[in-house]
Amino acid sequence: MDSIKVHNSLRPGPPVPFTPIDQGKISWYACGPTVYDHSHLGHARNYVSTDIIRRILLHYFGFDVKFVMNFTGDLFL
Repeated sequence: MDSIKVHNSLRPGPPVPFTPIDQGKISWYACGPTVYDHSHLGHARNYVSTDIIRRILLHYFGFDVKFVMNFTGDLFL
């Protein structure tokens, strides 16, 4: 199986191997949109891109992924 490499924005340099804290499990929190007006494609992009990454981690790499995204703003008023 291919290994996952990520860019560490805190330490510039080459990509580093991704190793989860618990082998085979990933807990992932992503900030959701802060929406104060009508929805647009920029809001959808966030959902689509995180869902694609989640599916790749789950189905291709075989990780057990726990994914949480929050919702902020006037969505429920």
